[in-house]
Amino acid sequence: MALSSTFVAATGEGYELQMGRWSRLLAEPFLDFCGCVGDEAVLDVGCGTGRLSSALAQRGNMRIVGVDLSPEYIDYARSRNRNPQIDYKVADACALPFENASFDRVLSLLVLHFVPRPAQAVAEMRRVARPGATVAAAVWDARGGFVANRIFFDAAAALDDKGNERRARNYTRPMTRPGELLAAWHAAGFNDIRETTLSIRMQFTSFEDYWRPYIGKDGPGAEYVSTLTAAQQKQLLDMVLRAYLDGEEDGARSYAATAWAVSGITPLG
Repeated sequence: MALSSTFVAATGEGYELQMGRWSRLLAEPFLDFCGCVGDEAVLDVGCGTGRLSSALAQRGNMRIVGVDLSPEYIDYARSRNRNPQIDYKVADACALPFENASFDRVLSLLVLHFVPRPAQAVAEMRRVARPGATVAAAVWDARGGFVANRIFFDAAAALDDKGNERRARNYTRPMTRPGELLAAWHAAGFNDIRETTLSIRMQFTSFEDYWRPYIGKDGPGAEYVSTLTAAQQKQLLDMVLRAYLDGEEDGARSYAATAWAVSGITPLG
């Protein structure tokens, strides 16, 4: 995450439960869209617990560097992904510690919407990309295509004004609305820009599986829950449970999740 990230980071295990398991699923269609090939130097910006970097390593003999602001996530990634192709570093997306034109491909998955200065992060991604390199990113369509997340934040908005403010903040983050990623890539001066949407299914085994991330310490949902009294937490849980059950017995649920994705080529001259 970038310095002063709006994403609260605590533990690698917590991030895996909150987002890493979905990053793993989204990484595959994202890499298909990016057209990754072997024998490249690739930078994974905001690597979290290393899901995208690991997926990259399965696609060829690449030299991969994953960077994230959270030391806890980097430690987790190093301990779980011992592939010699991958090097993990703690770094700020808005001040990448690499020379100009260092990488053949620069990628960012589910990060730019948590960067306070996303235009600066995009400029850094372009700076460290070699001429002719692919630079690509994906972020959730938070307002229109993130069903599991909407269930929680719609309930929070009904609970109190504070929850309504959190929902508004969550669904107006930079880069998450239609055309914002595309406009950012045009503003950064990339060539051959392409935009698409990518979709996965978020599969939960039960309500307990769905709810656990919100009583952890990672991400905006858990941060909001931590501000509530015990009585408010119980009220919110009951509201979200009703929405999850939809009048049926507890059990598995499957929700669609859609991300915006953009790719461009760094100019040759």
